[in-house]
Amino acid sequence: MQSPTISYLTKVQFGAGSLCDLAEVLQQTGIHKPLVVTDRGLLNLGYTDRLGLNSPAIFSEVPTNPTETCVLEGAEVYRSAGCDGIIGLGGGSPIDAAKAIGLMTTHSVALEETAYIQGGMDLITGAVPPLVAIPTTAGTGTEVGRAALISMNSGRKLAIISPFMIPAWSIVDPELTLGLPPLLTAATGLDALSHCLETYCSNVYNPVAGAIALDGFVRGWRNLPAAVNEGQNIDARSEMMMCAIQGALAFQKGLGLIHAVSHPLGAVAHKALHHGTLNSVFMPHVIRYNQNEAMATLGQLADAVGVSGKGAGLASAFSELSDSLGLPLTLSAMGAEPGDLEGVAEAAMQDHCGFTNPRVLDVESVQELLELAM
Repeated sequence: MQSPTISYLTKVQFGAGSLCDLAEVLQQTGIHKPLVVTDRGLLNLGYTDRLGLNSPAIFSEVPTNPTETCVLEGAEVYRSAGCDGIIGLGGGSPIDAAKAIGLMTTHSVALEETAYIQGGMDLITGAVPPLVAIPTTAGTGTEVGRAALISMNSGRKLAIISPFMIPAWSIVDPELTLGLPPLLTAATGLDALSHCLETYCSNVYNPVAGAIALDGFVRGWRNLPAAVNEGQNIDARSEMMMCAIQGALAFQKGLGLIHAVSHPLGAVAHKALHHGTLNSVFMPHVIRYNQNEAMATLGQLADAVGVSGKGAGLASAFSELSDSLGLPLTLSAMGAEPGDLEGVAEAAMQDHCGFTNPRVLDVESVQELLELAM
């Protein structure tokens, strides 16, 4: 095994074929009997077989938006199988679920109490089992992130945030994304771009994170169309995975309104609205919402990718990009209904991502934005 490509918040094996390092990574992290946390689709497609493990314990009941129920079920499987570590295999949902499952195996506290907005960071200790994250999409970047987003039984979608939630090691192999369908490639790619955009424009001073976000934004913008339209293009796939990593590395600078509204809307249980697709719908509207307060940073992002017209131009360019990739441009096209917006604006005011938005939020203007996006 070569030395990790990246060691910033965690260790990362990056590059095509890096999955072959898994056995040594497990040895390095002290995992002898892992629980593989994934989803039913990846299990059926044989992704767990590609790990090369000998009859591992598997928990595959992770829904599109991971729930408190699935986390508690996964923790019980972990205990009953006598596991000593976790492999999170999949997109953001299985890896976030894996983080929370590990937390629940060692912490005697209600899961919702550990949420950041509840002051739960102080409840989380380093007494969590080691986690190896293996992403199969290029979107959330949760493989290097310190957060897990979980839909609680109360109906709230909340972030659990702690440096102890960062995976011990990640294997980021672009070959695992070659089979990702075009629309899912597009949606997860827009998720990664939204992270780079929002972290770059946030009101937190962190020029190191800002530089990472800007570089990731350019990589994502230049390579997403090729990743979608040329699914076997390993170079484009690699660049999108790096974009996703960079967006998550910049999370410590904070996000913004895109995520403040997509989190509660994604928690609508009977709709299972895809997080990345929600972000792609909200992106143009939030750019226009923030353009006066974030004129300089939006202008820098636009200039970096050759878009004229500063914020307004960037908003239009994102609409054109999403449309060209076949993504819906409105919430209604995603299957959302006006009634689904009830309480979302109020929830956005309490979401931790809204606190670092460049423009101060108020319920009336956020409600107006939601209706525009409908």
